[in-house]
Amino acid sequence: MPALERAGLLPALTRLAAPPATVEQLRRAHTLGLIEYVQQVSLQGGGLLDQGDTYVTGESYELARLAAGGCAAAVDQIMSGAAHNGFALIRPPGHHAETDRVSGFCLFNNVAVAARQAQVAHGVKRVAIVDYDVHHGNGTQDIFFEDDSVLFISVHLFAPYFYPGIGGMDEIGVGRGRDFNLNVPLPPYVGDNGYRRVFDELIEPRLRRFEPELLLVSAGFDAHWQDPLAMAGLSLTGYDAITRRLLGYADTLCDGRVLFILEGGYQLDVLSAGVNNVFRALLGRGAIEDPFGPMPQPEHDVSGLLERLKRHYLL
Repeated sequence: MPALERAGLLPALTRLAAPPATVEQLRRAHTLGLIEYVQQVSLQGGGLLDQGDTYVTGESYELARLAAGGCAAAVDQIMSGAAHNGFALIRPPGHHAETDRVSGFCLFNNVAVAARQAQVAHGVKRVAIVDYDVHHGNGTQDIFFEDDSVLFISVHLFAPYFYPGIGGMDEIGVGRGRDFNLNVPLPPYVGDNGYRRVFDELIEPRLRRFEPELLLVSAGFDAHWQDPLAMAGLSLTGYDAITRRLLGYADTLCDGRVLFILEGGYQLDVLSAGVNNVFRALLGRGAIEDPFGPMPQPEHDVSGLLERLKRHYLL
């Protein structure tokens, strides 16, 4: 928020209060057992929820309800026409939270709650979710793996021992959801050009085939080359190119209805500059902020990988 204020962007934005998600809204994405587990540990003052690093404090349950509820409220604004587009600046993040399991700092799956809000409250038949966080959106995949009304696309680093360890091209969905789950597993140091080609050659044609009525974006800024937890090689200029492609897809396919939802990002200056740039694009402004420049090492050529993925997904 201070970064948005320094950039002079706040006066152009409409700020929306985040109501807490109801248990009914959360149950559209999660089991009641998971919801009650997070609540109980939080009410007891907090603690570790899994074998990894996902924990709660005494306030986490209510904060996670606000995060999910804020995303649902933003969907209401966009689907009603009160807002053209939006960005949910929320914490905790959500894309690792599965139907019945927390993981990866995520308690409730915010983007999944948003998708179900569009479907249940507004009668939307087809929602597309594009996740460009550097980690695979395993939770979102789990929730929609058998669902043909939600197209889930995850672009992520896929390297040995890299969290969460899944997200291969063979994970395409099952039952009705078969072929509605598209993973783009990338090697390290793909950089701006590789990501551009992924969106142009894989994501755009799949979105056009699906014809979504709403586009949701799991926006993680940990694919930047300076992020301490990964090595994907994107620059802020590359991120901006992705943002403007996504806005173009939304304009063409779903009357501009798009909601960005914050996920990861662990270099805080990169995170704030990246968020500022998304808001500039949402507002239709041209200039962007990139004080860090491009990745210093050569980009990995993804030509062979893209050809295999296009054959695999029949694109």
